Amino acid sequence: MPGPPLLLAVPNVSEGRNRRTLEAIERRCGPARLLDLHADPDHGRAVFTLAAPQGELAEGLLRLARVAVEQIDVTVHAGVHPHVGALDVMPVVYLGDERRGAACAEALTAAGLVGEELGVPVFLYGELATRPEHAERAWIRRGGPQELKRRMETGELVPDYGPKELHRTAGAVLAAARPPLVAFNVDLATDDVETARRIAAGLRESGGGLPGVRAIGVYLEDRGRAQVSTNVHDHRAVPLREVLEYVRQRAEVAEAELVGLAPRAAFEGFPEDVPLRGFHSERHVLEEVLASFR
Repeated sequence: MPGPPLLLAVPNVSEGRNRRTLEAIERRCGPARLLDLHADPDHGRAVFTLAAPQGELAEGLLRLARVAVEQIDVTVHAGVHPHVGALDVMPVVYLGDERRGAACAEALTAAGLVGEELGVPVFLYGELATRPEHAERAWIRRGGPQELKRRMETGELVPDYGPKELHRTAGAVLAAARPPLVAFNVDLATDDVETARRIAAGLRESGGGLPGVRAIGVYLEDRGRAQVSTNVHDHRAVPLREVLEYVRQRAEVAEAELVGLAPRAAFEGFPEDVPLRGFHSERHVLEEVLASFR
């Protein structure tokens, strides 16, 4: 008989510089297997890609969350990426519709464990949202931890798991189940962050741009560049080349960057004249990584 389905998780923590903290988290994510770790000091964020069968992934997420809660203090966080928690988002990823139910169950299990065992409020977003306005994580994260604290105190926001008040140092966790999402950044050959913000505003779906694309413009102090940072929710409808072309029609591009892993189809037609920072297909193309996993 076939075993339980393989699932992925892409927990994001609000730490991008402290290697000791990131290594401690990495050591504690078993029984899940770490496929990739992408840390960014300017964003103040690290993205872990984990894989495990249903029934094991939630335990790995709980163990990862425990270290993040113990070692990351969002009250002293430095970084340009929007966030509300030490373990900021905890999505479980399904690779086909037949695994959607398993992913939803595992995400709910992990959310319940984190809320009850670690005393951190957990909000469900996306497909698991219990209120229509919770579908977009940006709505919950609006204004950062202090604004979330105020909204929880007034009763505007009520978590799905855990305490009804924000954790003093670890904030809150946002949990979901979803298909693969591609996190893709484009560095501009300029330090003009207003140019990046203007491009991002036009690029994102809510501004009339590309469907399923979320985007922000930020300044990267370590690189001395402005960046258009995006999430592409449907890489088949919008391959990465379309995001890149939109940006470079409006500004000179220095290089692009993939955060974590992406399906092979996302790279269809990607131009060879644009460097993809630190990219290696055997480490970053999802199908190649999973082939070695088995």
